[in-house]
Amino acid sequence: MDPPEHTAYRRMLIPELTVKRVNQLRPGIQALVDGLVDDLLRQGPPVDLVTAFSMAVPSTVICQLLGVPYDSHEFFQRHTETVVSKVTTGAQKQAAPRELYEFLDGLVGEKEAEPGDDILGRLVTRHRADGSLSHEMLVTFAVLLLLAGHETTANSISLGVLTLLHNPDQVEVLLADPAAAVSAADEVVRYHSLGDVDISRVATADFELGGQLIRAGEGVFPVMSAANRDPEAFDRPDEFDIRRPEARHHVGFGYGTHQCLGQNLARAELEIAYRTLFTRIPTLRLAVPLDELELKTDA
Repeated sequence: MDPPEHTAYRRMLIPELTVKRVNQLRPGIQALVDGLVDDLLRQGPPVDLVTAFSMAVPSTVICQLLGVPYDSHEFFQRHTETVVSKVTTGAQKQAAPRELYEFLDGLVGEKEAEPGDDILGRLVTRHRADGSLSHEMLVTFAVLLLLAGHETTANSISLGVLTLLHNPDQVEVLLADPAAAVSAADEVVRYHSLGDVDISRVATADFELGGQLIRAGEGVFPVMSAANRDPEAFDRPDEFDIRRPEARHHVGFGYGTHQCLGQNLARAELEIAYRTLFTRIPTLRLAVPLDELELKTDA
């Protein structure tokens, strides 16, 4: 979607995800993470960090923010995985977003009848009454936020922990320097580029980029993971360094008009997750050799 329509819709959501608003959410996120770590310690080793921690943090947070009943999180988590998977069938690809839409269509209807103190409820109060936001678009908002609100953050928690364990010197930095925990989130996003998606564009005019002439009508396929390892932008780009001063300059959250709306929330979740996990479980280690871990390659 392009401006001015895109601008109008984006402005409706920006107040919900500003740095100030996310800072107000931090105590709740911290309490959630502490509770999950308590559960991990009670279970004792070994535990599945992905299901017991990484998925639970963003799933719970986005449910609370949107006013989605948490007992529904397995439903939307399963459907989200289907949507982003590269190996699901065409029929599954069509069914998953449709079923998600139908579920959230009912939820939005409930919010319209009785708005609560959550993102969807506030959007109803502010923008449904004056007609600037239709029921259909509000459901679309809900689908977008739900899909974007947990999958990449959950993967970033898991791979961030794995990368920190693989770089024990960085764990020492994380524990010794509170500021490093903040920059660790951006360094993980830069290093792994988990938000990289298939983007294709067609040049509308001749232009030059990095010494390469691109002519009008030619296809362009930007790859964010390559940009995030560009030696002209980052010193020692293939090294993982949570004190990297230029880490915030990555494009893992996109750039410009369409950059990620939820990046402030994602940073807070990652920072709190890494810091709390390694502070409270200093003996954290892999239960199996690194080469025995199963990695997702289908999404």
